[in-house]
Amino acid sequence: MTEQIAPPVLRAVRLTKAFGGLVAVKDVDFEVKAGSITSLIGPNGAGKTTLFNVVAGLSDPTEGYVEFLGQKMVASPERGWLEPILWVLPAGLVWLLTYGLGLAGVVTAAIEVLILVGLGLLIATLIVAVIRPAWYTRLLVVLGVFKSARPNDMVQAGIGRTFQNIRLFANMTALENVLVGMHGQLKASPLDAVLRTGKQRREEVASIEEARRLLQYAGLRNRDNELARNLPYGDQRRLEIARALATKPKLLLLDEPTAGMNPSETATMMKLFSRIRTELNLPILLIEHDMRVVMGISDSVTVLDHGEKISEGTPDQVRADARVIEAYLGKGAI
Repeated sequence: MTEQIAPPVLRAVRLTKAFGGLVAVKDVDFEVKAGSITSLIGPNGAGKTTLFNVVAGLSDPTEGYVEFLGQKMVASPERGWLEPILWVLPAGLVWLLTYGLGLAGVVTAAIEVLILVGLGLLIATLIVAVIRPAWYTRLLVVLGVFKSARPNDMVQAGIGRTFQNIRLFANMTALENVLVGMHGQLKASPLDAVLRTGKQRREEVASIEEARRLLQYAGLRNRDNELARNLPYGDQRRLEIARALATKPKLLLLDEPTAGMNPSETATMMKLFSRIRTELNLPILLIEHDMRVVMGISDSVTVLDHGEKISEGTPDQVRADARVIEAYLGKGAI
């Protein structure tokens, strides 16, 4: 009996990102398999963080696309000209009716009301376009309009990430930072919050308990009420991971999570990554410069140089690749 191979969690196809005449990422393909740790490495300026930003929905690719859980999420817009027509169509129909009634000699008061109705419809459709509820997104798909997922869409879809430069809410406590990560998972409505309904209170208690559990899981026991800015550097890195886990991701993107750490802190973080993969069954896409980390925990490694993929394979295969050695050490090293 043939064993079925699970589809990749994430698939990038021919990704290219150009900024004017500068091509930061060029024609890159890679996959992240279920339950794996995939590392993205390369010299400074190789295009790693740019690629991360495209995958996370922060930047549209110039060419190519990104699939997440089998669905195309990020790509250049398609039939974008059609969407503005949707914005003005309801109001346009009302105003067309108004014009017809004016020709028919209908009283001015009724026409004024219809003009205001059309204006209200125009404002409402623009608000819907900004919020992009699920039904609006489905409508765009039916009409053949494709828009890249925004960062919040990617989080809702199941991608959590940390950043190369720590981005915590410095004046909020560690607990509050993690609670922010849970925002997209909460079900209570604004009205529930205003009225302090039982549903809202139960959800708040459960969220606080879960946030404390995640802080402990990330190695931040008893740090709940400390301001993020007062935490040591290594603990701030762990707090970012706890906040990312609070989004209940199906894929975790870690951008240089051990940068600036001493060997002891790095070893602790490596253990955390392994626990996340094995205990939570959560695949990880990792950017890292510390080769001990990359070679110690990765199942697959993709190497970029000047925006292009030059090597891909297991840590042992990549370590022995002459092109990788040349990219890191120069031609004289091989």
